[in-house]
Amino acid sequence: MNQHIIVPFCILFLFISCGTPKEVVLDTNNIKESPWLLGFEKTALNPIMQADSSYSFIDPISKKPVSWQKADVFNPGAIVRNDTVFLLFRAEDNPDAILGGRTSRIGLAYSTNGINFTKYPTPVLYPDNDEFAQWDQPGGIEDPRIVETEDGTYIMLYTSWNKNIARLSSATSKDLKKWTKHGPVFEQAHGGKFLNEWSKSGAIVTELVNGRLLAKKVNGTFLMYWGELFVNLATSTNGIDWKPTLNEEGKLLHSFTPTLNEFDSHLTEPGPPAIYTDAGILLLYNGKNLSGEGATSKYPEGTYCGGQVLFDKENPTIMIKRLETPFICPSLPHEISGQYKAGTTFIQGLVFFKEKWFLYYGTADSMVGLAVRNK
Repeated sequence: MNQHIIVPFCILFLFISCGTPKEVVLDTNNIKESPWLLGFEKTALNPIMQADSSYSFIDPISKKPVSWQKADVFNPGAIVRNDTVFLLFRAEDNPDAILGGRTSRIGLAYSTNGINFTKYPTPVLYPDNDEFAQWDQPGGIEDPRIVETEDGTYIMLYTSWNKNIARLSSATSKDLKKWTKHGPVFEQAHGGKFLNEWSKSGAIVTELVNGRLLAKKVNGTFLMYWGELFVNLATSTNGIDWKPTLNEEGKLLHSFTPTLNEFDSHLTEPGPPAIYTDAGILLLYNGKNLSGEGATSKYPEGTYCGGQVLFDKENPTIMIKRLETPFICPSLPHEISGQYKAGTTFIQGLVFFKEKWFLYYGTADSMVGLAVRNK
């Protein structure tokens, strides 16, 4: 699906509610009371970022000025660099186009407090007349997730959308401004078997090291949870080219699947980069409620809420446990209106900043929201 949705039966306070469990986690590397990362509260300033038609750049394809974030800005990836939070956000250009009919580009913004952001004037990653045009045009580049490696390289995983097949792709940078595209991440894996299969939402496993979230190698390889209807594991030696795990029949191995009659009855889709902890590998994910048979009545049909699931460190394809109650759901007006009127708190960016966790999310495919929890 090209867009995301959610609906609210959550409290209209500025809290991440939806029946948030009361368990407390002091530190993800010192799990005592619970393996979950809980206690987020939505900020009083929310949304923190909106569309702005005043931003324009010369599109390299049409050679004409384009108001590249005129329609919507949402679904950001996040990273900390030099005591500053950077958001790489998805921006859509044409507000008159139907859902999924716009072109997406990736913009960059920065903040010294994690809340008030200044946008750079032009996008940093976008469709171009390059060797990746077959993947990126005309739908564009969507939903970035970003991690940092030990050597200071930034890896971005994003969706290339040619309005035919969504393909998970990768790009790298040293400064967050200039990016090198590397194309679909599954292009070479298993003889290219999955190149033309629908793929999205790559959440690379990270570890909190001296206050920094860094991409984690386990037994010499990076790990990534990905997928949309279900969660699959993939491995990589370079963070750019990935190999999905398969079952005995040579098909994708489903490490985590929807739960009927629960908030994630329709799909389980990875959110921000996962976190390697003492208790296991913690993945914050987006769960969508079904419409009709199999849906739960606890939340509106079609709603996207945020959940958490824990995987085994020794065998990352094995799910240990799932948080039964979502920890964030739509509750504010802008989270239940916009492109996806069923409502969305689509979690995608997570940073550890000034001794707090900052969780950035897309609201109804239209704006950017923020929730914060103390360490």
